[in-house]
Amino acid sequence: MIGGGLAGLSSAVALAESGFRVVLLEKRPHLGGRATSYTLPDGSEVDNCQHVTLGCCTNLADFYRRVGAAGKIRFYGKLYFADAKGRRSTIESSALFPPPLHMAPSFLFFSALTLADKNGIAHAMLSIARAGGSPPAIDGVSMLEWLQRMKQTRGAIERFWRVVLVSALDEELARTDARYGIEVFWKAFLGSRSGYRVGIPSVPLADLYEGCRVAVEGKGGEVRLRAGVREIRIQQDRFAGVILEDGSELTADACVAAVPHDAALEMLPASMGLERGSLAGLRQLKTSPITGVHMWFDRTVMQEPFLTLLDHTTQWVFNKTLLYAGNETGGAGARPIGKLSQESRSGGQYLQLVISASYDLVPKSRQEIIDLCRRELADVLPATRDVKLEKATVIKEVNATFSPEPGVDRFRPAQEIGVKGFFLAGDWTRTGWPATMEGAVRSGYLAIEALLTQFGRPGNFLQPDLPFEGLSKIWAGRKRTQPS
Repeated sequence: MIGGGLAGLSSAVALAESGFRVVLLEKRPHLGGRATSYTLPDGSEVDNCQHVTLGCCTNLADFYRRVGAAGKIRFYGKLYFADAKGRRSTIESSALFPPPLHMAPSFLFFSALTLADKNGIAHAMLSIARAGGSPPAIDGVSMLEWLQRMKQTRGAIERFWRVVLVSALDEELARTDARYGIEVFWKAFLGSRSGYRVGIPSVPLADLYEGCRVAVEGKGGEVRLRAGVREIRIQQDRFAGVILEDGSELTADACVAAVPHDAALEMLPASMGLERGSLAGLRQLKTSPITGVHMWFDRTVMQEPFLTLLDHTTQWVFNKTLLYAGNETGGAGARPIGKLSQESRSGGQYLQLVISASYDLVPKSRQEIIDLCRRELADVLPATRDVKLEKATVIKEVNATFSPEPGVDRFRPAQEIGVKGFFLAGDWTRTGWPATMEGAVRSGYLAIEALLTQFGRPGNFLQPDLPFEGLSKIWAGRKRTQPS
Protein backbone atom coordinates (compact mmCIF):
# COMPACT_ATOMS: atom_id res chain seq x y z
CA MET A 1 0.00 0.00 0.00
CA ILE A 2 1.70 3.19 -1.17
CA GLY A 3 0.53 6.39 0.52
CA GLY A 4 -0.77 7.13 4.01
CA GLY A 5 -3.50 9.62 3.14
CA LEU A 6 -7.19 8.80 3.48
CA ALA A 7 -7.26 6.75 0.28
CA GLY A 8 -4.30 4.64 1.37
CA LEU A 9 -5.46 4.31 4.96
CA SER A 10 -8.97 3.22 4.01
CA SER A 11 -7.48 0.72 1.54
CA ALA A 12 -5.09 -0.64 4.15
CA VAL A 13 -7.74 -1.01 6.85
CA ALA A 14 -10.21 -2.70 4.49
CA LEU A 15 -7.58 -5.10 3.15
CA ALA A 16 -6.31 -5.96 6.62
CA GLU A 17 -9.86 -6.72 7.73
CA SER A 18 -10.14 -9.04 4.72
CA GLY A 19 -7.32 -11.21 6.04
CA PHE A 20 -4.40 -9.97 3.95
CA ARG A 21 -1.05 -8.95 5.41
CA VAL A 22 -0.59 -5.27 4.57
CA VAL A 23 2.59 -3.21 4.36
CA LEU A 24 1.75 0.50 4.27
CA LEU A 25 4.48 2.79 2.92
CA GLU A 26 4.31 6.53 3.65
CA LYS A 27 7.15 8.90 2.76
CA ARG A 28 6.24 11.48 5.42
CA PRO A 29 6.86 11.04 9.16
CA HIS A 30 3.11 10.97 9.87
CA LEU A 31 -0.14 9.55 8.52
CA GLY A 32 -3.04 11.48 7.05
CA GLY A 33 -1.61 12.98 3.86
CA ARG A 34 -3.15 16.38 3.15
CA ALA A 35 -5.71 15.85 5.93
CA THR A 36 -3.29 15.80 8.85
CA SER A 37 -1.73 18.08 11.47
CA TYR A 38 1.74 18.83 12.71
CA THR A 39 3.46 20.56 15.59
CA LEU A 40 5.00 24.04 15.35
CA PRO A 41 8.36 24.76 17.00
CA ASP A 42 6.59 26.34 20.01
CA GLY A 43 4.51 23.19 20.61
CA SER A 44 1.23 24.35 19.04
CA GLU A 45 -0.44 21.73 16.90
CA VAL A 46 -2.07 22.93 13.68
CA ASP A 47 -4.08 21.17 11.02
CA ASN A 48 -2.61 21.32 7.53
CA CYS A 49 -6.00 22.75 6.58
CA GLN A 50 -9.30 22.43 8.38
CA HIS A 51 -11.18 19.45 6.99
CA VAL A 52 -14.86 18.86 7.65
CA THR A 53 -17.29 16.13 6.78
CA LEU A 54 -21.01 16.22 6.07
CA GLY A 55 -23.84 13.93 7.07
CA CYS A 56 -24.04 12.66 3.49
CA CYS A 57 -20.44 11.36 3.59
CA THR A 58 -21.38 7.78 4.44
CA ASN A 59 -18.10 6.12 3.50
CA LEU A 60 -15.99 8.55 5.50
CA ALA A 61 -18.26 7.91 8.49
CA ASP A 62 -17.79 4.16 8.01
CA PHE A 63 -14.01 4.57 7.90
CA TYR A 64 -13.98 6.65 11.10
CA ARG A 65 -16.05 3.95 12.76
CA ARG A 66 -13.68 1.19 11.70
CA VAL A 67 -10.64 2.99 13.16
CA GLY A 68 -12.32 4.17 16.37
CA ALA A 69 -12.41 7.85 15.41
CA ALA A 70 -16.17 8.36 15.09
CA GLY A 71 -16.39 9.76 18.63
CA LYS A 72 -13.85 12.45 17.76
CA ILE A 73 -16.17 14.10 15.20
CA ARG A 74 -18.77 16.61 16.44
CA PHE A 75 -21.76 17.30 14.22
CA TYR A 76 -23.55 20.63 14.02
CA GLY A 77 -27.09 21.03 12.71
CA LYS A 78 -27.00 24.82 12.58
CA LEU A 79 -24.90 26.65 9.97
CA TYR A 80 -23.70 30.16 10.82
CA PHE A 81 -23.18 32.93 8.26
CA ALA A 82 -21.92 36.52 8.55
CA ASP A 83 -22.22 39.19 5.84
CA ALA A 84 -19.91 42.13 5.16
CA LYS A 85 -21.57 44.17 7.92
CA GLY A 86 -21.23 41.38 10.44
CA ARG A 87 -24.96 40.52 10.47
CA ARG A 88 -25.62 36.88 11.33
CA SER A 89 -27.89 34.42 9.58
CA THR A 90 -28.39 30.73 10.23
CA ILE A 91 -29.69 27.77 8.27
CA GLU A 92 -30.97 24.59 9.88
CA SER A 93 -33.47 21.82 9.30
CA SER A 94 -37.07 22.07 10.46
CA ALA A 95 -39.04 19.04 11.61
CA LEU A 96 -42.24 20.65 10.31
CA PHE A 97 -41.47 20.17 6.61
CA PRO A 98 -40.32 17.11 4.65
CA PRO A 99 -37.22 17.17 2.41
CA PRO A 100 -36.52 19.06 0.22
CA LEU A 101 -38.51 21.75 2.07
CA HIS A 102 -37.01 21.16 5.51
CA MET A 103 -34.71 24.20 5.37
CA ALA A 104 -37.29 26.60 3.95
CA PRO A 105 -38.22 28.33 7.25
CA SER A 106 -34.67 29.36 8.15
CA PHE A 107 -33.91 30.18 4.52
CA LEU A 108 -36.82 32.67 4.45
CA PHE A 109 -35.14 34.67 7.22
CA PHE A 110 -31.66 34.62 5.68
CA SER A 111 -30.97 38.36 5.93
CA ALA A 112 -28.13 38.57 3.39
CA LEU A 113 -30.42 37.58 0.50
CA THR A 114 -33.12 39.70 -1.14
CA LEU A 115 -36.56 38.37 -2.00
CA ALA A 116 -35.49 38.15 -5.66
CA ASP A 117 -32.40 36.16 -4.63
CA LYS A 118 -34.51 33.74 -2.61
CA ASN A 119 -37.12 33.27 -5.33
CA GLY A 120 -34.42 32.38 -7.85
CA ILE A 121 -32.67 30.00 -5.46
CA ALA A 122 -35.93 28.27 -4.56
CA HIS A 123 -36.72 27.77 -8.25
CA ALA A 124 -33.31 26.24 -8.96
CA MET A 125 -33.39 24.02 -5.88
CA LEU A 126 -36.83 22.74 -6.78
CA SER A 127 -35.58 21.95 -10.29
CA ILE A 128 -32.74 19.88 -8.80
CA ALA A 129 -35.07 18.03 -6.44
CA ARG A 130 -37.82 17.29 -8.95
CA ALA A 131 -35.19 15.90 -11.33
CA GLY A 132 -33.94 13.53 -8.65
CA GLY A 133 -30.60 15.33 -8.56
CA SER A 134 -30.02 15.04 -12.31
CA PRO A 135 -31.44 17.99 -14.27
CA PRO A 136 -31.28 17.55 -18.05
CA ALA A 137 -28.63 18.97 -20.39
CA ILE A 138 -25.80 19.47 -17.90
CA ASP A 139 -23.07 17.40 -19.62
CA GLY A 140 -20.01 19.57 -20.18
CA VAL A 141 -21.69 22.60 -18.62
CA SER A 142 -20.06 24.67 -15.87
CA MET A 143 -21.93 25.40 -12.67
CA LEU A 144 -21.93 29.10 -13.46
CA GLU A 145 -23.48 28.44 -16.88
CA TRP A 146 -26.21 26.33 -15.31
CA LEU A 147 -26.98 29.00 -12.70
CA GLN A 148 -27.22 31.62 -15.43
CA ARG A 149 -29.62 29.36 -17.33
CA MET A 150 -31.68 29.20 -14.15
CA LYS A 151 -31.74 33.02 -14.11
CA GLN A 152 -30.04 33.37 -10.75
CA THR A 153 -29.41 36.90 -9.54
CA ARG A 154 -25.89 38.15 -8.92
CA GLY A 155 -26.62 38.23 -5.19
CA ALA A 156 -27.83 34.62 -5.21
CA ILE A 157 -24.73 33.45 -7.06
CA GLU A 158 -22.23 35.35 -4.90
CA ARG A 159 -23.92 35.03 -1.51
CA PHE A 160 -25.32 31.53 -1.73
CA TRP A 161 -24.20 29.23 -4.54
CA ARG A 162 -20.58 30.39 -4.59
CA VAL A 163 -20.27 30.43 -0.81
CA VAL A 164 -21.28 26.78 -0.54
CA LEU A 165 -19.70 25.33 -3.65
CA VAL A 166 -16.26 26.94 -3.71
CA SER A 167 -15.69 25.61 -0.20
CA ALA A 168 -17.09 22.17 -1.02
CA LEU A 169 -15.35 21.70 -4.37
CA ASP A 170 -12.26 23.94 -4.08
CA GLU A 171 -12.93 25.61 -7.41
CA GLU A 172 -14.62 28.66 -8.88
CA LEU A 173 -18.09 28.18 -10.36
CA ALA A 174 -16.94 28.88 -13.91
CA ARG A 175 -14.39 26.05 -13.64
CA THR A 176 -16.69 23.52 -11.93
CA ASP A 177 -18.67 20.80 -13.69
CA ALA A 178 -22.35 21.53 -13.03
CA ARG A 179 -22.96 17.89 -12.18
CA TYR A 180 -20.72 18.14 -9.13
CA GLY A 181 -22.27 21.36 -7.90
CA ILE A 182 -25.78 20.00 -8.31
CA GLU A 183 -24.83 16.76 -6.53
CA VAL A 184 -23.61 18.75 -3.51
CA PHE A 185 -27.01 20.37 -3.08
CA TRP A 186 -28.96 17.22 -3.89
CA LYS A 187 -27.14 14.92 -1.46
CA ALA A 188 -26.30 17.43 1.27
CA PHE A 189 -29.21 19.88 1.34
CA LEU A 190 -32.21 18.43 -0.47
CA GLY A 191 -32.28 14.64 -0.28
CA SER A 192 -32.52 14.12 3.48
CA ARG A 193 -32.72 16.00 6.78
CA SER A 194 -29.23 15.14 7.97
CA GLY A 195 -27.12 15.28 4.82
CA TYR A 196 -26.06 18.90 5.40
CA ARG A 197 -24.90 18.49 9.01
CA VAL A 198 -21.29 19.62 9.40
CA GLY A 199 -18.93 17.28 11.19
CA ILE A 200 -15.74 18.82 12.59
CA PRO A 201 -12.93 16.94 14.36
CA SER A 202 -12.67 17.81 18.05
CA VAL A 203 -8.97 16.88 18.01
CA PRO A 204 -6.03 17.72 15.73
CA LEU A 205 -6.40 15.78 12.49
CA ALA A 206 -3.41 13.53 13.16
CA ASP A 207 -5.22 12.15 16.22
CA LEU A 208 -7.83 10.56 13.94
CA TYR A 209 -5.42 8.08 12.38
CA GLU A 210 -3.74 6.20 15.20
CA GLY A 211 -6.51 3.62 14.95
CA CYS A 212 -5.39 2.94 11.37
CA ARG A 213 -1.98 1.82 12.57
CA VAL A 214 -3.61 -0.38 15.20
CA ALA A 215 -6.00 -1.88 12.63
CA VAL A 216 -3.15 -2.79 10.26
CA GLU A 217 -0.58 -3.94 12.79
CA GLY A 218 -3.20 -5.82 14.81
CA LYS A 219 -3.80 -8.02 11.76
CA GLY A 220 -0.09 -8.78 11.35
CA GLY A 221 0.63 -5.90 8.97
CA GLU A 222 3.23 -3.16 9.05
CA VAL A 223 3.19 0.65 8.81
CA ARG A 224 6.44 2.20 7.58
CA LEU A 225 6.89 5.96 7.84
CA ARG A 226 9.64 7.87 5.99
CA ALA A 227 9.47 5.10 3.40
CA GLY A 228 9.10 6.85 0.06
CA VAL A 229 8.68 4.89 -3.18
CA ARG A 230 10.81 5.80 -6.17
CA GLU A 231 9.51 3.31 -8.73
CA ILE A 232 6.60 0.94 -9.24
CA ARG A 233 7.74 -1.98 -11.40
CA ILE A 234 5.32 -3.39 -13.96
CA GLN A 235 6.40 -6.38 -16.08
CA GLN A 236 4.22 -7.98 -18.74
CA ASP A 237 1.10 -6.23 -17.44
CA ARG A 238 1.66 -7.55 -13.93
CA PHE A 239 2.79 -5.84 -10.72
CA ALA A 240 6.39 -6.86 -10.01
CA GLY A 241 7.43 -4.81 -6.97
CA VAL A 242 8.53 -1.36 -5.83
CA ILE A 243 11.89 0.35 -5.46
CA LEU A 244 12.11 2.52 -2.35
CA GLU A 245 13.94 5.83 -2.24
CA ASP A 246 16.76 4.20 -0.29
CA GLY A 247 17.31 1.80 -3.20
CA SER A 248 15.85 -1.30 -1.53
CA GLU A 249 13.24 -3.43 -3.30
CA LEU A 250 9.97 -4.74 -1.93
CA THR A 251 7.84 -7.42 -3.56
CA ALA A 252 4.23 -8.39 -2.86
CA ASP A 253 1.30 -10.17 -4.44
CA ALA A 254 -0.48 -6.90 -5.12
CA CYS A 255 -0.09 -3.15 -4.80
CA VAL A 256 -2.46 -0.22 -4.28
CA ALA A 257 -0.97 3.15 -5.25
CA ALA A 258 -2.79 5.80 -3.23
CA VAL A 259 -0.69 8.86 -4.06
CA PRO A 260 -1.42 12.13 -5.91
CA HIS A 261 -1.95 11.65 -9.62
CA ASP A 262 1.26 13.42 -10.62
CA ALA A 263 3.25 11.29 -8.17
CA ALA A 264 1.71 8.13 -9.64
CA LEU A 265 2.88 9.14 -13.12
CA GLU A 266 6.43 9.63 -11.84
CA MET A 267 6.51 6.21 -10.15
CA LEU A 268 4.95 4.15 -12.95
CA PRO A 269 6.52 3.25 -16.32
CA ALA A 270 6.61 6.33 -18.55
CA SER A 271 4.71 4.54 -21.31
CA MET A 272 1.55 4.48 -19.19
CA GLY A 273 1.37 8.27 -19.23
CA LEU A 274 2.04 8.72 -22.95
CA GLU A 275 -0.64 9.69 -25.43
CA ARG A 276 -2.00 6.18 -25.90
CA GLY A 277 -1.11 4.97 -22.44
CA SER A 278 -3.69 3.80 -19.90
CA LEU A 279 -3.05 6.84 -17.70
CA ALA A 280 -2.62 9.50 -20.39
CA GLY A 281 -5.68 11.34 -19.07
CA LEU A 282 -3.90 12.14 -15.81
CA ARG A 283 -1.80 14.73 -17.62
CA GLN A 284 -5.01 16.64 -18.31
CA LEU A 285 -5.97 16.97 -14.64
CA LYS A 286 -5.42 20.43 -13.21
CA THR A 287 -5.15 21.35 -9.56
CA SER A 288 -6.63 23.98 -7.25
CA PRO A 289 -5.06 25.66 -4.19
CA ILE A 290 -6.27 26.00 -0.61
CA THR A 291 -4.86 28.41 1.97
CA GLY A 292 -5.19 28.01 5.72
CA VAL A 293 -4.47 30.87 8.13
CA HIS A 294 -3.97 30.22 11.84
CA MET A 295 -4.34 33.06 14.35
CA TRP A 296 -3.90 33.14 18.11
CA PHE A 297 -5.45 36.08 19.97
CA ASP A 298 -4.83 37.03 23.60
CA ARG A 299 -8.57 37.21 24.35
CA THR A 300 -11.82 35.59 23.27
CA VAL A 301 -13.13 37.18 20.07
CA MET A 302 -15.69 34.66 18.75
CA GLN A 303 -18.58 32.73 20.28
CA GLU A 304 -19.80 30.52 17.41
CA PRO A 305 -18.06 27.19 16.69
CA PHE A 306 -17.58 28.32 13.07
CA LEU A 307 -18.68 31.04 10.68
CA THR A 308 -19.13 31.12 6.92
CA LEU A 309 -18.25 34.55 5.58
CA LEU A 310 -20.12 36.29 2.76
CA ASP A 311 -18.56 38.98 0.53
CA HIS A 312 -15.04 38.25 1.75
CA THR A 313 -11.95 36.46 0.52
CA THR A 314 -12.01 34.40 3.73
CA GLN A 315 -14.69 31.73 3.46
CA TRP A 316 -14.66 29.92 6.82
CA VAL A 317 -13.56 30.80 10.33
CA PHE A 318 -13.24 27.91 12.78
CA ASN A 319 -13.18 28.53 16.51
CA LYS A 320 -10.55 25.91 17.31
CA THR A 321 -10.49 26.70 21.02
CA LEU A 322 -14.20 25.93 21.29
CA LEU A 323 -14.07 22.97 18.91
CA TYR A 324 -11.32 21.37 20.97
CA ALA A 325 -13.03 22.10 24.29
CA GLY A 326 -13.62 18.94 26.31
CA ASN A 327 -10.71 17.08 24.74
CA GLU A 328 -7.95 19.04 26.45
CA THR A 329 -7.08 16.31 28.92
CA GLY A 330 -7.37 13.37 26.62
CA GLY A 331 -11.14 12.93 26.78
CA ALA A 332 -12.93 10.97 24.06
CA GLY A 333 -9.68 9.36 23.01
CA ALA A 334 -7.78 12.59 22.34
CA ARG A 335 -4.29 13.33 23.53
CA PRO A 336 -3.51 16.54 25.46
CA ILE A 337 -3.39 19.60 23.22
CA GLY A 338 -0.69 21.38 25.22
CA LYS A 339 -0.34 24.97 24.05
CA LEU A 340 -3.97 25.19 22.95
CA SER A 341 -5.30 24.11 26.32
CA GLN A 342 -3.15 26.69 28.06
CA GLU A 343 -4.54 29.45 25.84
CA SER A 344 -8.09 28.28 26.48
CA ARG A 345 -7.60 28.45 30.25
CA SER A 346 -6.03 31.91 30.03
CA GLY A 347 -8.88 33.37 27.96
CA GLY A 348 -7.02 33.46 24.65
CA GLN A 349 -8.45 32.07 21.44
CA TYR A 350 -7.17 30.15 18.44
CA LEU A 351 -8.96 30.61 15.09
CA GLN A 352 -8.32 28.89 11.80
CA LEU A 353 -9.39 30.56 8.54
CA VAL A 354 -9.81 28.70 5.25
CA ILE A 355 -9.80 30.04 1.69
CA SER A 356 -10.50 27.48 -1.05
CA ALA A 357 -9.62 28.06 -4.73
CA SER A 358 -7.17 30.65 -3.37
CA TYR A 359 -5.47 31.45 -6.67
CA ASP A 360 -5.08 35.14 -5.82
CA LEU A 361 -3.27 34.33 -2.57
CA VAL A 362 -0.64 32.01 -4.04
CA PRO A 363 1.77 34.85 -5.01
CA LYS A 364 1.12 36.89 -1.86
CA SER A 365 3.49 36.91 1.07
CA ARG A 366 2.66 35.43 4.44
CA GLN A 367 2.28 38.88 5.99
CA GLU A 368 0.05 40.16 3.20
CA ILE A 369 -2.32 37.23 3.74
CA ILE A 370 -2.35 37.71 7.51
CA ASP A 371 -3.08 41.43 7.12
CA LEU A 372 -5.92 40.71 4.67
CA CYS A 373 -7.50 38.16 7.00
CA ARG A 374 -7.12 40.47 10.00
CA ARG A 375 -9.02 43.23 8.15
CA GLU A 376 -11.77 40.82 7.16
CA LEU A 377 -12.12 39.46 10.67
CA ALA A 378 -12.63 43.02 11.91
CA ASP A 379 -15.80 43.17 9.77
CA VAL A 380 -17.44 40.10 11.28
CA LEU A 381 -15.70 39.84 14.67
CA PRO A 382 -15.38 43.41 15.97
CA ALA A 383 -13.59 42.19 19.10
CA THR A 384 -10.52 41.42 16.96
CA ARG A 385 -9.96 45.12 16.37
CA ASP A 386 -8.73 45.80 19.89
CA VAL A 387 -6.98 42.59 20.88
CA LYS A 388 -3.43 41.42 20.45
CA LEU A 389 -2.61 38.95 17.73
CA GLU A 390 -0.02 36.91 19.55
CA LYS A 391 1.08 34.86 16.57
CA ALA A 392 -0.09 33.68 13.17
CA THR A 393 0.98 31.26 10.49
CA VAL A 394 -0.07 30.59 6.89
CA ILE A 395 -0.18 27.20 5.16
CA LYS A 396 -0.55 27.15 1.39
CA GLU A 397 -1.46 23.95 -0.44
CA VAL A 398 -0.86 25.07 -4.02
CA ASN A 399 -1.93 21.70 -5.47
CA ALA A 400 -4.48 20.78 -2.84
CA THR A 401 -7.07 19.02 -5.00
CA PHE A 402 -7.76 18.20 -8.62
CA SER A 403 -9.93 20.77 -10.35
CA PRO A 404 -13.47 19.49 -11.06
CA GLU A 405 -13.62 21.12 -14.49
CA PRO A 406 -16.49 20.38 -16.89
CA GLY A 407 -15.91 16.98 -18.47
CA VAL A 408 -13.06 16.06 -16.11
CA ASP A 409 -14.43 12.58 -15.46
CA ARG A 410 -13.20 11.36 -18.85
CA PHE A 411 -9.64 11.83 -17.57
CA ARG A 412 -10.12 10.03 -14.23
CA PRO A 413 -9.05 6.37 -14.31
CA ALA A 414 -10.84 3.49 -12.65
CA GLN A 415 -9.21 1.76 -9.68
CA GLU A 416 -8.36 -1.23 -11.88
CA ILE A 417 -6.41 -0.41 -15.07
CA GLY A 418 -5.72 -3.82 -16.59
CA VAL A 419 -2.51 -4.60 -14.71
CA LYS A 420 -2.62 -7.85 -12.73
CA GLY A 421 -2.15 -7.16 -9.03
CA PHE A 422 -2.04 -3.38 -9.36
CA PHE A 423 -4.75 -0.88 -8.34
CA LEU A 424 -5.18 2.86 -7.96
CA ALA A 425 -6.77 4.81 -5.11
CA GLY A 426 -7.13 8.54 -4.59
CA ASP A 427 -9.85 11.15 -4.79
CA TRP A 428 -8.71 11.78 -8.39
CA THR A 429 -9.72 8.28 -9.51
CA ARG A 430 -13.22 7.53 -10.80
CA THR A 431 -15.36 7.60 -7.67
CA GLY A 432 -18.45 9.55 -8.73
CA TRP A 433 -17.42 12.23 -6.22
CA PRO A 434 -15.19 15.30 -6.50
CA ALA A 435 -11.96 15.82 -4.53
CA THR A 436 -13.23 15.30 -0.99
CA MET A 437 -12.36 13.09 1.98
CA GLU A 438 -15.47 11.06 1.13
CA GLY A 439 -14.16 10.62 -2.42
CA ALA A 440 -10.78 9.48 -1.11
CA VAL A 441 -12.31 6.82 1.14
CA ARG A 442 -14.65 5.68 -1.63
CA SER A 443 -11.62 5.20 -3.88
CA GLY A 444 -9.90 3.11 -1.22
CA TYR A 445 -12.91 0.87 -0.75
CA LEU A 446 -13.40 0.49 -4.52
CA ALA A 447 -9.73 -0.43 -4.97
CA ILE A 448 -9.98 -3.18 -2.35
CA GLU A 449 -13.22 -4.52 -3.81
CA ALA A 450 -11.45 -4.78 -7.19
CA LEU A 451 -8.43 -6.46 -5.57
CA LEU A 452 -10.54 -8.99 -3.68
CA THR A 453 -12.45 -9.86 -6.86
CA GLN A 454 -9.21 -10.38 -8.76
CA PHE A 455 -7.99 -12.72 -6.03
CA GLY A 456 -11.24 -14.71 -6.05
CA ARG A 457 -12.42 -13.45 -2.66
CA PRO A 458 -15.13 -10.86 -3.45
CA GLY A 459 -16.06 -8.47 -0.66
CA ASN A 460 -18.12 -5.32 -0.19
CA PHE A 461 -16.95 -2.18 1.56
CA LEU A 462 -18.56 0.70 -0.35
CA GLN A 463 -21.42 2.17 1.66
CA PRO A 464 -24.73 3.33 0.14
CA ASP A 465 -25.70 6.99 0.13
CA LEU A 466 -28.05 8.32 2.77
CA PRO A 467 -31.61 7.23 2.00
CA PHE A 468 -33.73 9.93 0.47
CA GLU A 469 -36.66 11.23 2.50
CA GLY A 470 -39.99 12.96 2.00
CA LEU A 471 -40.75 14.31 -1.45
CA SER A 472 -37.11 13.80 -2.42
CA LYS A 473 -37.59 10.05 -2.03
CA ILE A 474 -40.55 10.15 -4.40
CA TRP A 475 -38.70 12.24 -6.99
CA ALA A 476 -35.55 10.12 -6.74
CA GLY A 477 -37.69 7.04 -7.31
CA ARG A 478 -39.25 8.56 -10.42
CA LYS A 479 -35.80 9.33 -11.78
CA ARG A 480 -34.69 5.72 -11.35
CA THR A 481 -37.72 4.37 -13.18
CA GLN A 482 -37.43 6.71 -16.18
CA PRO A 483 -36.16 5.02 -19.39
CA SER A 484 -32.60 5.94 -20.35
